[in-house]
Amino acid sequence: MWRGLWTLAAQAARGPRRLCTRRSSGAPAPGSGATIFALSSGQGRCGIAVIRTSGPASGHALRILTAPRDLPLARHASLRLLSDPRSGEPLDRALVLWFPGPQSFTGEDCVEFHVHGGPAVVSGVLQALGSVPGLRPAEAGEFTRRAFANGKLNLTEVEGLADLIHAETEAQRRQALRQLDGELGHLCRGWAETLTKALAHVEAYIDFGEDDNLEEGVLEQADIEVRALQVALGAHLRDARRGQRLRSGVHVVVTGPPNAGKSSLVNLLSRKPVSIVSPEPGTTRDVLETPVDLAGFPVLLSDTAGLEQADLILAMLDASDLASPSSCNFLATVVASVGAQSPSDSSQRLLLVLNKSDLLSPEGPGPGPDLPPHLLLSCLTGEGLDGLLEALRKELAAVCGDPSTDPPLLTRARHQHHLQGCLDALGHYKQSKDLALAAEALRVARGHLTRLTGGGGTEEILDIIFQDFCVGK
Repeated sequence: MWRGLWTLAAQAARGPRRLCTRRSSGAPAPGSGATIFALSSGQGRCGIAVIRTSGPASGHALRILTAPRDLPLARHASLRLLSDPRSGEPLDRALVLWFPGPQSFTGEDCVEFHVHGGPAVVSGVLQALGSVPGLRPAEAGEFTRRAFANGKLNLTEVEGLADLIHAETEAQRRQALRQLDGELGHLCRGWAETLTKALAHVEAYIDFGEDDNLEEGVLEQADIEVRALQVALGAHLRDARRGQRLRSGVHVVVTGPPNAGKSSLVNLLSRKPVSIVSPEPGTTRDVLETPVDLAGFPVLLSDTAGLEQADLILAMLDASDLASPSSCNFLATVVASVGAQSPSDSSQRLLLVLNKSDLLSPEGPGPGPDLPPHLLLSCLTGEGLDGLLEALRKELAAVCGDPSTDPPLLTRARHQHHLQGCLDALGHYKQSKDLALAAEALRVARGHLTRLTGGGGTEEILDIIFQDFCVGK
C-alpha cells in the first residue's frame, strides 16, 4: 500500500511538468532549483504523519495548498485546511509550519505538513504536492545531504544523525547523539587548527628564516605541537574499534561442552525461545545468531560457533559435572587459552559461567579441577542472572567504551583510515630533513582531518554515507 503511495506521488510529480505551460505568479521554473518533498514520519497507519518539503518552491506550495493563502509566522504551528490545487477538493485539516531559510534543517525554505496519518490522507497530500510545478519526490537521504551541502551539518554529524535514526540500544543512542552534537567534529577541527598553526610556523621559517624579525623557536614550537598531536591521535587509534563495535554490535559467543545449558542461556539472555532446549546432549547443531540488547549495549549473540571472531566468550560448564572429561578438556583448551592472552583492549574477553547451580549442594561445586574466577547461574530458576548481567555490563563497557564519559569514539572505518593517514603523515614530517617536504607532510596530515569532517570528500564517499538514510530524512 505505502509503496503504491510513493509511485502515485512520483507520477503526479512528472505529469504536470509535461502538461503545464502556465504557472501562477511566484512559482519557480522546475529547472531553477528543485524543491523536494517526502513523507518523513514512519510508514503505516498512525495518528499524525509528517510530510516535509525543502527548496525554493516550498512557500509557493504552502500557499496554493492551504487556505488562507498567506504564509504563517515562521516556526509557529498554524491550523490550515489543505486542498488539492487541481480540483479544490479538501484533503485534510492539518498543522503547517513554515521554516524560511537559512534558519531550517536544510538551510533552504522548508515546510512541514502535520496531517492525519491515514493512507488516503497521506496519498492525497503527496499527490497534491507532486502536482505543484518545481516539486519532485525526494531521494533517500536528500534532505540531510542538502543540510550538509549548505553547511548545516558536517560529515561526522551526518553520520551521527544516521546512527541516531538506527540506534536500537541506550548506549548507541548516547553515542550517536554525542556525534550529532558535533563532539568528534569539534575535536578534529581543533586538531586541524593545530596543524594549520604548525604549518604556518614551518612556512614562515622557509620564507623568512634569515629575517631578524622572525620570532625565535618557531620550528621548535611546531615540533612540540606535532608531538602532542601524535600522542592524541595514537590514543584514539588505540581504542580497539570500540566505537565500531558500539555501532554495529558486539559478538558474544556462548560455548561449552554438550548439555552445559548453552541454548538455555541464549534463550534467557534473549528473553525469547530462539534455541532448542533438550536434555539430550548435542541437540543444537546449527549456529544460532540473534541480536540482543544487553544492559543497553548492542550484542550479536551466537551459540557455540565462531570463537575466533568473538569479542566476548561466555564459557559454560555444568556445575554438577566439573570432573567429567569433557569439562576438564574444555577448561584446558578454551578457558585456559583465552585466559593466557595478554590483557589489552583488543584481546578476547571471557566470562566463565557454571550453570545448573540448582543441582549443587549448599557447599557449592564438588571435587574437580582448579577453577578460574567464575559465576554461578541456574538457567532453570534464574538465580545468579543479575550477577551475570552486571558482569556482562562491565565487560561490554570495556569492549565498546562508555558513550557517556569517554572521549568521542571512532564509529566507522572511515574515521580510523583518516586518523591513521594523519598520523602516518606526521611521522613523515618528523623524518623529513628538508623543510619543504616537512611542510608538505603537514598539509597531507591536515587534509586527512579535513576530509574526515567532509571537506574535499569525493562524491562516491558521500553517496555511501547518505544511502543509510530513508526517504524523508
